[in-house]
Amino acid sequence: MVKKNRWSRIYVITIFLLMYLPIIYLLIFSFNDAGNMQSFTGFTWRYYEQMFQDKRLLMIVMQTFLIAFLSSMLATIIGVSGALYIDMVRRRRRQNTLLSLNNVLMVSPDVIIGASFLILFTAIGAKLGFLTVLLSHMAFSIPIVVLMVLPKIQEMPQSMIDAALDLGATPTNILHKIVLPYLSPAIIMSYFMAFTYSLDDFAVTFFVTGNGFTTLSVEIYSRARQGISLEINALSTVLFFVSLLLVIGYYLMNRETDPQRRKK
Repeated sequence: MVKKNRWSRIYVITIFLLMYLPIIYLLIFSFNDAGNMQSFTGFTWRYYEQMFQDKRLLMIVMQTFLIAFLSSMLATIIGVSGALYIDMVRRRRRQNTLLSLNNVLMVSPDVIIGASFLILFTAIGAKLGFLTVLLSHMAFSIPIVVLMVLPKIQEMPQSMIDAALDLGATPTNILHKIVLPYLSPAIIMSYFMAFTYSLDDFAVTFFVTGNGFTTLSVEIYSRARQGISLEINALSTVLFFVSLLLVIGYYLMNRETDPQRRKK
């Protein structure tokens, strides 16, 4: 048992080292005064200053967060509505069909999804840009919202709704005063996850962006192809810490809404 625990610990440590060592390497050399990724000669903030002075890059940052904010908000509204509808379906086969259709975008490779959207937008004559990126991000965020909200809906006691109906509440009152408040932790967390997915997405965005509109992931890829620039390291470091803060926020939110932890 002791040997098993030891090998398990070694395995976990090895996996984390493989995942985080490249990030640490990138982070350290973002401060390299030599301007390369081979030898660290001194500490400098020069590349971070260049990054914050790059107006085009700052505009792309704003575009990326705008897309993430709007797509997550709209996907959350549609996803919550979809989850409520799926829960209302009483025929088991129809409900399973709807869930399967919802899960298609979750299991499909991002490259396939991106290519499919590109073919669709090209076929209908849509110009690639802000709107196509927004619609694509909404599409792959909606299943995330449904999968996170639906279990919470199924956990909701039917007695709460029955009691409200007995007291003369209308369906609208029940939705706004009982259902949505009960689902609010799951709704907030699903929005949070959709925002994170949108912020980090590259594969789908790469296919549907155009007309001078781009996001950070695509911009970083484009700059990396032109050669090593420690400004990319600086930008990637900032994005890493932003993502880390989002993950910590999600963990703390999930911890606060966990009934078992609150009882403790």
